[in-house]
Amino acid sequence: MTKTGLEIISKSFPKNLKGKRIGLLCHAASITSNYTHAVDVFLKSPCKLCAIFGPQHGMYGQTQDNMIEWEGFIHPVLKIPIYSLYGKKRKPTKESLLGLDAFIIDLQDVGARPYTYIWTAKLCLEACAEHKIPVWVLDRPNPISAIKWDGPILKEEYFSFVGGACIPMTHRLTLGEICKLLKLLYFPNVELNIVWMKDWWRNSLWTDTKLPWVMPSPNMPCFETSIVYPGMVLLEATNMSEGRGTTRPFEIIGAPYFNADRLIKELKQEDIKGCIFRRHDFIPTFQKWHNVYCNGIQIHITNCFKYEPVLTTAVILQKILKISDRRFLFKEPPYEYEKEKKPFDILSGDTSLRQALLKGKNLKREKEKWIESYKEFKKIFIEIINYKENY
Repeated sequence: MTKTGLEIISKSFPKNLKGKRIGLLCHAASITSNYTHAVDVFLKSPCKLCAIFGPQHGMYGQTQDNMIEWEGFIHPVLKIPIYSLYGKKRKPTKESLLGLDAFIIDLQDVGARPYTYIWTAKLCLEACAEHKIPVWVLDRPNPISAIKWDGPILKEEYFSFVGGACIPMTHRLTLGEICKLLKLLYFPNVELNIVWMKDWWRNSLWTDTKLPWVMPSPNMPCFETSIVYPGMVLLEATNMSEGRGTTRPFEIIGAPYFNADRLIKELKQEDIKGCIFRRHDFIPTFQKWHNVYCNGIQIHITNCFKYEPVLTTAVILQKILKISDRRFLFKEPPYEYEKEKKPFDILSGDTSLRQALLKGKNLKREKEKWIESYKEFKKIFIEIINYKENY
């Protein structure tokens, strides 16, 4: 079984943290293999837990829908502050860090660039660098690290809260490695300590870890969701439902305005590997097309190692554009605190994929451009990675 950073310190607490006053950034999935939450681990440790911080969806995963802010409160039992980093503030304030000797980050990421937790971590690194507070990252698995790089590299001029480094949509990095990259590129003066995992390999999937799955966010109900998410998250920037309001978001997608059977027929003509499409209509209980009958499909993954999440989504969108009689639309801002650039562009990386879809360009050529761009990313990837492949 893989041992996470939290698991490791629960058994052997770092000497440099003993007696320290700490702040802890965590959420519902911040648990050990026996389901003990990080808060309880630190309460029993030889340090003093002074403040708790929570990312998007709250410390307990309480905000169900996307882009719903929450505000902090006083822990009803511990009587210490719980600060929201997805509300009026997304970066820890000077006041919230006052008196802390160390800042601990324990978040379960899902391996996709738009997932906001890594960018909350970036803002925490920035704040701690400014106030000279050491950061400790308790590393956790990337559930889809075995899936190869896919999607465009994010361009710096399209940085936002859904992307803050020039990496692909599927990046194969853990949270600890992402923080190492962020220190290298942006915060060289931050004191960064990473508690690396044991018995985890680069080409692992979540199922290889033998760890329990706890939803890292309300619309990430199971490991299978994380496989399709890096591509299907692009639907958030369209008038198609990404399945929010169903029990299998991002796997079930659709809209009222297209013929699902025709879509499946069109997709069968393409060389799409690692999945099967099946008709599955639905009525969302919230979000887009709330209480409206949607013609839809469900994506069933048959081979994770062959599946290309971003390219597959791009092909689906291209087919939807073909058969929807101009009823498919890209959404306008605002989206995730960005008020000017199009949501699809900040998610995908720049304007190129959206323009390719609108112009009906050959998506395999777009994929070739992505592969070419990975050459530069590979240089920094090799420099910052901590884990090896296991053959």
